[in-house]
Amino acid sequence: MARLLGPQCSLRCVLFHDVADHESSFTQGLGVTVARQTFENALKFITRHYTPVSLHEVLADSAKLRLSRPAVLLTFDDAYVSIAEFAAPLCFQYGVPAVFFVNGASVDNRQLALDNLICYVANQHGMEAVGSAALEAGSGASSCGSLAQVFSQILPSMPLSARKIFRKALFAAARCSEENLAVGSGLYLSSHQLRSLADCNVEVGNHTYSHVNCRCLLADELAGEIDRNRTVLEAITATRVRSFSVPYGSSVDLTPALATHLRKSGYEALFLAEGRSNTAGSLASSLNRVSIKADTEASLFAEIEILPRLRTIRKAVIGDSNGQRLHAVASARSNGPGPRHRSSGDIAEIHQENN
Repeated sequence: MARLLGPQCSLRCVLFHDVADHESSFTQGLGVTVARQTFENALKFITRHYTPVSLHEVLADSAKLRLSRPAVLLTFDDAYVSIAEFAAPLCFQYGVPAVFFVNGASVDNRQLALDNLICYVANQHGMEAVGSAALEAGSGASSCGSLAQVFSQILPSMPLSARKIFRKALFAAARCSEENLAVGSGLYLSSHQLRSLADCNVEVGNHTYSHVNCRCLLADELAGEIDRNRTVLEAITATRVRSFSVPYGSSVDLTPALATHLRKSGYEALFLAEGRSNTAGSLASSLNRVSIKADTEASLFAEIEILPRLRTIRKAVIGDSNGQRLHAVASARSNGPGPRHRSSGDIAEIHQENN
């Protein structure tokens, strides 16, 4: 069935975020946490049925990854300490290379990622507190009923200036300073752990400095999020950062301005997370990744082989008119003056496509 749906399917890319047995107030509601045993089951499945490859192998031999078993590249996003403490050493134990796309602002628990801050306020003080903070930031939302609404509708439309106001209002609602809350969370890896990732055959990539929706970035804001993050990560690891993962994984956030900036900056690989399959030519534009949640062999096979092909077919059948329209809106925002607020219909289309 998999071959019938897409025999041209090339490199498989899988994605994880937080690998822990329990969610915290900072992650509950995000849907990014996978249990340790689930992660180990995925590693066993990958090593049994695939050939794990490094980004170096992909870049050096992208057109010739014709192995006896399909190639898989394993990736992590964000800066969770669970990757350094558990997931990366386990990958090394199983002989699985990986790429860890890191937000430099969170390293050493200096700053909470906005996603985690939103979850904390929602879990500790209720959604009304989050909604009030969003209104203070000028989101235009009359109510804020769920975290899903925040992440699919409110946050993607916020420019950097509004995000700063939103953060300040959230900390006021939490009745805690950022320094105390970030350090107390112990959520992210340290500089020493970041340097040590190379010992586990884990390469570090760029994920923007503060994990921002790139569709909201103006052309003159790209350097602060992308170039700054690269500088921070390279200073810590003493290793060149050559790959970039788009936060939230949507192609809508891959604006023309962003694509041009990355190309001129010499990035060699660009990653999305829309859960579709890759073809032999995907590396020339962007590689798609699949978020892994399953822990049985049958469901893992479906997540890696069946569902990406079905999503790719759906995209081809439905057409790309919505995507082109959304890219045009994002491009206008990134390259010049214009409306900064996305309609609820636009956001619903993005959210539906990514799921």
